[in-house]
Amino acid sequence: MGIERVILVSLVAMSLVVMTSAISGTATFYTPPYVPSACYGFQEQGTLIAAASDPIYANGAACGRMYRVRCTGPTNAGVPQPCRGEVTVKIVDRCPSPGCQSTIDLSQEAFAIIADPNAGKVNIDYVQV
Repeated sequence: MGIERVILVSLVAMSLVVMTSAISGTATFYTPPYVPSACYGFQEQGTLIAAASDPIYANGAACGRMYRVRCTGPTNAGVPQPCRGEVTVKIVDRCPSPGCQSTIDLSQEAFAIIADPNAGKVNIDYVQV
């Protein structure tokens, strides 16, 4: 019975690691007005929001999903230490394509929580929550 317990604990631990594994990408920001949006039209959704690039947006499947986004570093030499922390945002829009410059386009307010806005674009890790 001891080996079964070890196997069970190992499986549970491995599943927790898989569920919390973040994906790397980049973040930029956009400024108000935040409506209309591709997901909610003219319904206001607050300021801790984001537009998703096409792979995340998935033809609207991402609408309403929440993502925890954490700054991991600069993308250029302009601001060498841009990171401030992490934020949880709701996907409310689709990043315009072509022309989307990042994985996730955060609201100006959300970007300012994770990084110095002067950086313009930062490296991130993100995970759906």
